[in-house]
Amino acid sequence: MRKITILIAAMVLSACTTTDPYTGEQKVRKSVKYGAAGAIVCGLIGATRNSKSARNAAAGCAAIGAGVGAYMDHQEAELRRELQGTGVQVRRDGDQIQLIMPSNITFNTAEYNIKSSFYPSLNSVAKVLYKYKDTVLDVIGHTDAIGKDDYNRELSYKRAYSVADYLSAQGIPGNRLSPLGLGESQPIADNNTEYGRAQNRRVELYITAAPQ
Repeated sequence: MRKITILIAAMVLSACTTTDPYTGEQKVRKSVKYGAAGAIVCGLIGATRNSKSARNAAAGCAAIGAGVGAYMDHQEAELRRELQGTGVQVRRDGDQIQLIMPSNITFNTAEYNIKSSFYPSLNSVAKVLYKYKDTVLDVIGHTDAIGKDDYNRELSYKRAYSVADYLSAQGIPGNRLSPLGLGESQPIADNNTEYGRAQNRRVELYITAAPQ
C-alpha cells in the first residue's frame, strides 16, 4: 500500500511542478496541490482493497487531473469573451485564472464603494463564476505607496471585501470567496510615477480549482 501511495504522489507532483524562470525554484501550482491530495486519497482507498482497485483508483484520479485543465480552459474562454473591452485583464497561470481589475474602473480615489459603471463587468464575472461552481476565489486588494501603511492595508481590504460582497450578492456562495488586503506590499509598477501608481491600485481575483 505504501509503495502505491508513494508512486501516485510522485507521478502527480512531478507532472505538475513548474520552474520559476527567475529563481529556478520548483513550485507546485495551487490547484494542482488539491488534485495531488485527491489522487493520493484515491490511491489509498484502492490500495486498502486489492491491486485491481488500486489501479482503477489511480486511473480515475489521473482522469480527474486531466479534467481540471479542460474545465479551466472553458472558464477562461468564457471570461475573456464576457470581459472583452471592459478594462479587466484576464491572465492564465497553469490551472489558475487571474482577473486584474484596475482602480480607475472600479473605485473612486480613496473610496471602497464600487463604481456603478463597473456593475455590468462584475455581473459578467459573476455569471461565469456561478456556472463554474468547482472553483474557489481569492479576492485581493492592492494600493499604491501614497499614504500610511495601515491606511493602505485597510483600504485594500475594504475594496477586496466590496468586490467579494458584490459577487456574493449575485449568487456566488460566500464559502468560495476569500477577501484579503495587501496594501502597498506587492506593486507591479513604479510607485514614483502616476502611471505606475495607477497600475498598483487594483483588485485581483484568483480563480483556482476547488479541492475535491
